[in-house]
Amino acid sequence: MKVLKIDHLGIAVKNLDEAIKFYKDVLGLELVKIEEVPQEKVKIAMFKIGETHIELLEATSPDSAIAKFIEKKGEGIHHIALRVDDITKAMEELKSKGARIIYDKPREVAHGERIINFIHPKSAHGVLLEIVKRRKEE
Repeated sequence: MKVLKIDHLGIAVKNLDEAIKFYKDVLGLELVKIEEVPQEKVKIAMFKIGETHIELLEATSPDSAIAKFIEKKGEGIHHIALRVDDITKAMEELKSKGARIIYDKPREVAHGERIINFIHPKSAHGVLLEIVKRRKEE
Protein backbone atom coordinates (compact mmCIF):
# COMPACT_ATOMS: atom_id res chain seq x y z
CA MET A 1 0.00 0.00 0.00
CA LYS A 2 1.22 3.44 -0.83
CA VAL A 3 -0.31 6.56 0.70
CA LEU A 4 0.15 9.28 -1.89
CA LYS A 5 -1.05 12.33 0.05
CA ILE A 6 -3.85 13.75 2.14
CA ASP A 7 -6.81 13.75 -0.22
CA HIS A 8 -9.14 15.85 1.92
CA LEU A 9 -10.28 16.79 5.40
CA GLY A 10 -13.93 15.99 6.10
CA ILE A 11 -15.77 18.50 8.27
CA ALA A 12 -19.26 17.73 9.63
CA VAL A 13 -21.58 20.75 9.52
CA LYS A 14 -25.19 21.35 10.53
CA ASN A 15 -25.98 23.73 7.66
CA LEU A 16 -24.10 23.31 4.41
CA ASP A 17 -25.19 26.64 2.92
CA GLU A 18 -23.95 28.60 5.94
CA ALA A 19 -20.68 26.67 6.01
CA ILE A 20 -20.14 27.25 2.28
CA LYS A 21 -20.48 31.00 2.81
CA PHE A 22 -17.70 30.95 5.42
CA TYR A 23 -15.25 28.82 3.43
CA LYS A 24 -15.97 30.64 0.15
CA ASP A 25 -16.60 34.24 1.20
CA VAL A 26 -14.49 34.57 4.35
CA LEU A 27 -11.57 32.24 3.55
CA GLY A 28 -11.75 32.75 -0.22
CA LEU A 29 -11.46 29.06 -1.06
CA GLU A 30 -12.43 27.71 -4.47
CA LEU A 31 -15.72 25.78 -4.40
CA VAL A 32 -15.21 22.80 -6.71
CA LYS A 33 -18.61 21.11 -6.41
CA ILE A 34 -21.71 20.46 -4.38
CA GLU A 35 -23.31 17.03 -4.57
CA GLU A 36 -25.41 14.52 -2.73
CA VAL A 37 -23.90 11.14 -1.83
CA PRO A 38 -26.99 8.99 -1.19
CA GLN A 39 -25.15 5.86 -0.04
CA GLU A 40 -23.53 7.88 2.77
CA LYS A 41 -26.69 9.96 3.44
CA VAL A 42 -24.85 13.26 3.07
CA LYS A 43 -24.68 16.34 0.91
CA ILE A 44 -21.15 17.61 0.39
CA ALA A 45 -19.35 20.72 -0.75
CA MET A 46 -15.78 20.27 -1.90
CA PHE A 47 -13.25 23.10 -1.76
CA LYS A 48 -9.82 23.03 -3.35
CA ILE A 49 -6.97 24.23 -1.20
CA GLY A 50 -3.56 23.68 -2.73
CA GLU A 51 -3.17 20.03 -3.68
CA THR A 52 -5.84 18.85 -1.27
CA HIS A 53 -9.49 19.55 -0.50
CA ILE A 54 -11.79 20.42 2.36
CA GLU A 55 -15.03 18.47 2.25
CA LEU A 56 -18.01 19.87 4.14
CA LEU A 57 -20.60 17.21 5.02
CA GLU A 58 -24.23 17.82 5.94
CA ALA A 59 -26.50 14.92 6.91
CA THR A 60 -29.47 14.23 4.66
CA SER A 61 -30.98 11.76 7.12
CA PRO A 62 -31.15 11.68 10.92
CA ASP A 63 -29.72 8.14 10.89
CA SER A 64 -26.61 9.06 8.87
CA ALA A 65 -23.14 8.82 10.37
CA ILE A 66 -22.77 12.61 10.07
CA ALA A 67 -26.02 13.29 11.95
CA LYS A 68 -24.94 10.91 14.71
CA PHE A 69 -21.47 12.49 14.83
CA ILE A 70 -22.88 16.02 15.18
CA GLU A 71 -25.37 14.89 17.81
CA LYS A 72 -22.58 13.31 19.86
CA LYS A 73 -19.64 15.66 19.25
CA GLY A 74 -20.98 18.75 17.49
CA GLU A 75 -19.67 20.23 14.28
CA GLY A 76 -16.01 19.72 13.46
CA ILE A 77 -13.42 17.53 11.81
CA HIS A 78 -15.03 14.20 11.03
CA HIS A 79 -12.28 12.40 9.11
CA ILE A 80 -8.96 12.65 7.32
CA ALA A 81 -8.87 11.07 3.87
CA LEU A 82 -5.67 9.51 2.58
CA ARG A 83 -5.21 9.02 -1.16
CA VAL A 84 -3.92 5.55 -2.03
CA ASP A 85 -2.71 4.07 -5.29
CA ASP A 86 -4.72 0.81 -5.00
CA ILE A 87 -7.68 0.63 -2.61
CA THR A 88 -8.08 -3.15 -2.77
CA LYS A 89 -4.42 -3.69 -1.97
CA ALA A 90 -4.61 -1.06 0.77
CA MET A 91 -7.61 -2.80 2.39
CA GLU A 92 -5.90 -6.20 2.26
CA GLU A 93 -2.70 -4.83 3.77
CA LEU A 94 -4.51 -2.90 6.49
CA LYS A 95 -6.56 -5.97 7.47
CA SER A 96 -3.44 -8.16 7.50
CA LYS A 97 -1.87 -5.70 9.94
CA GLY A 98 -4.88 -5.81 12.25
CA ALA A 99 -6.64 -2.59 11.25
CA ARG A 100 -10.42 -2.63 11.47
CA ILE A 101 -12.03 -1.62 8.16
CA ILE A 102 -15.60 -0.24 8.20
CA TYR A 103 -16.98 -1.71 4.94
CA ASP A 104 -16.41 -5.24 3.65
CA LYS A 105 -16.01 -3.89 0.13
CA PRO A 106 -14.93 -0.46 -1.09
CA ARG A 107 -17.75 1.90 -2.12
CA GLU A 108 -17.96 4.03 -5.22
CA VAL A 109 -19.08 7.60 -4.50
CA ALA A 110 -19.34 10.86 -6.43
CA HIS A 111 -20.70 9.13 -9.52
CA GLY A 112 -17.84 6.64 -9.50
CA GLU A 113 -15.14 9.31 -9.35
CA ARG A 114 -13.89 8.06 -5.99
CA ILE A 115 -13.64 4.62 -4.41
CA ILE A 116 -13.55 4.75 -0.61
CA ASN A 117 -13.45 2.85 2.62
CA PHE A 118 -12.78 3.81 6.23
CA ILE A 119 -10.37 2.68 8.93
CA HIS A 120 -12.19 2.51 12.24
CA PRO A 121 -11.07 5.12 14.81
CA LYS A 122 -10.29 2.34 17.31
CA SER A 123 -7.53 1.18 14.96
CA ALA A 124 -6.22 4.69 14.29
CA HIS A 125 -5.94 6.14 17.81
CA GLY A 126 -9.29 7.90 17.79
CA VAL A 127 -9.19 9.29 14.23
CA LEU A 128 -11.56 8.15 11.49
CA LEU A 129 -9.37 7.70 8.42
CA GLU A 130 -10.81 7.38 4.94
CA ILE A 131 -8.80 5.71 2.20
CA VAL A 132 -9.54 7.06 -1.27
CA LYS A 133 -8.67 6.00 -4.79
CA ARG A 134 -9.58 8.63 -7.39
CA ARG A 135 -10.38 7.54 -10.92
CA LYS A 136 -8.93 10.82 -12.17
CA GLU A 137 -6.73 13.41 -10.55
CA GLU A 138 -8.25 16.70 -9.35
